[in-house]
Amino acid sequence: VRLQGEEVEKVEEFRYLGSTVQSNRECVREVKKRVQAGWSGWRRVIAGVICDRRVSVRVKGKVYRTVVRPEMLYGLETVALSKRQEVELEVAELKMLRCSLGVTTMDRIRNEFIRGTVHVGCFGDKVREARLRWFGHVQRSDINYI
Repeated sequence: VRLQGEEVEKVEEFRYLGSTVQSNRECVREVKKRVQAGWSGWRRVIAGVICDRRVSVRVKGKVYRTVVRPEMLYGLETVALSKRQEVELEVAELKMLRCSLGVTTMDRIRNEFIRGTVHVGCFGDKVREARLRWFGHVQRSDINYI
């Protein structure tokens, strides 16, 4: 491939707008990066709010929705996630929510109940919502803007 007379080097992956683009169209690294960012945000607030039993579930849910979830969602509106990768993100989210409520998988509490308790919707739905919002911005933008 040539660009302005110069040959462009072919690479396996590169960074574009903060996301890793791979030549095989996979987004495994991007999903891992988002899960790590979510855990990083979760650990930042863990000491003061998330795992404190004196803090109400309502406040824990708000903190989660405003600190942790945006870090996991960042940039995913432009990534083509497979069902497996979407499940991987949901598993990480539910681990965080269970830990913040002091619930383990051995307690056999359904995911829907945990989401309802903390007032957090399904992660896959949030990704789709972000994609639609992004698509709306792109659709409304001026074609000559770029």
